Amino acid sequence: MAALCVQLALEGQLALDDPVSRWLSANDWFDRLPNHASITVRHLLTHSAGLPDHVYTEAFAAAFVSALHESDNPLPPDRLVAFVLDEPALFPPGQGWAYSDTGYIIAGLVVEAVTGKPLFDEIRERFLLPLAMSDTSPADRRELGGLAVGYIHQDGALGLPARTLDERGRLLWHPALEWAGGGLVSTSLDLARWGEALFTGRAMAGDYLPELLRSVPINKARGDSQYGAGVAVSSSPRFGPVYGHAGWIPGYVSSLRHYPEYGLTIAFQINTDRDIVDSDEDVLGVIEERLAGLLVEGKTSEQRGGMR
Repeated sequence: MAALCVQLALEGQLALDDPVSRWLSANDWFDRLPNHASITVRHLLTHSAGLPDHVYTEAFAAAFVSALHESDNPLPPDRLVAFVLDEPALFPPGQGWAYSDTGYIIAGLVVEAVTGKPLFDEIRERFLLPLAMSDTSPADRRELGGLAVGYIHQDGALGLPARTLDERGRLLWHPALEWAGGGLVSTSLDLARWGEALFTGRAMAGDYLPELLRSVPINKARGDSQYGAGVAVSSSPRFGPVYGHAGWIPGYVSSLRHYPEYGLTIAFQINTDRDIVDSDEDVLGVIEERLAGLLVEGKTSEQRGGMR
């Protein structure tokens, strides 16, 4: 999603510092959006717009639970945005950081306004087909071929059952409600393929990495954690710079990390969120660090062997 916006900017179809009002002010809800007058596309992509996240509102939780098992998407983009309308902004745009799926829903609406095409058509034509990501597609139906059963921790606010799939192998909820906030289904191999192409400059034409990695602090008291255009940017004492992202929906967790100093990209997926999202320990971080250590050590050993 963020890469698509960066590509559109390189093509001159939008500017990342354009106000969102340029594209969406005609919507009857727009003036009720927190910070509507001063949000830019870049603010949305870096989670610095000061927008609340609809996912954590009580109204969204109630609507999500009431719509379980529906065959059509009950929560299209406009309904998702509606959960934060008239809410106070978290901070003025550009003066803080707060993860907001709502911001990415709005960015998706901007993309459709700019291109005049459905969001996932653009993603498919610009990225999935050229990069041969044949195992990645929009999560636009409850029955997703090859989807593993996910296992959900039982203390979540949504009160979902322990298993993500019903007796017919369909997701309990309609995944299209994720939309621009993460509405793709993929494999670890395709995620790694995407990360390797994206962070080595091969995912699209032009010198896009400076814009992609232009980041804001996640916590101003800690300068080691930054956020670019849909990219977490950090530094490991052991491995140097690290680019990537993690993702979570009930029952499923994924991670993508690129280590530029070693030319290494690692992706993995887990079909449970138990003892992960409810853990006091950074479980994903531990797995990422250990996998990187094993693979870096393996590459180093190969290089030593080749020098003999």
